[in-house]
Amino acid sequence: MTLQLTQKERMLLQDQLTHEEACIKKYGSYAGQAQDPQLKQLFTQHQQHEQQHYNTITQLLQGNVPVMTSGGQNQQMQLPKAQSLGVQVNQTDDFMCHDLLMTEKYVSGTYDTVIFESTNPALRQTLQHIQKEEQQHGEDIFNYMQQHGMYTVQ
Repeated sequence: MTLQLTQKERMLLQDQLTHEEACIKKYGSYAGQAQDPQLKQLFTQHQQHEQQHYNTITQLLQGNVPVMTSGGQNQQMQLPKAQSLGVQVNQTDDFMCHDLLMTEKYVSGTYDTVIFESTNPALRQTLQHIQKEEQQHGEDIFNYMQQHGMYTVQ
């Protein structure tokens, strides 16, 4: 299916491409810095998803609507339970988790604007699929933080 983008859609997609590129770089950098092997794996997995998002948006900008599949990409990462909430928290891991949770909140929110401003139903569906995965990334990070005593909900 060929996609005809409005000028506004093209501009908004270019912004999302920039956001996805930042996420790729951030997850990659943080995966290299993470002390906890579990967190390193989580960041690496999310970096791969962000690369898929980047590739999808690139296809959209070229006028192609990619086929979106749920081949495990948007399933929640299963985290083992933390031994205890009194576990020693690495300050670098804590900072990176907070930073990435904030990033995922922001990026997910920016997809709202593009989705609402899109005229083509196929474009909206593709972006909703990506947004759902961004929200899953945030949930994965939130769950990791909660289980490791980095984020307490009261």
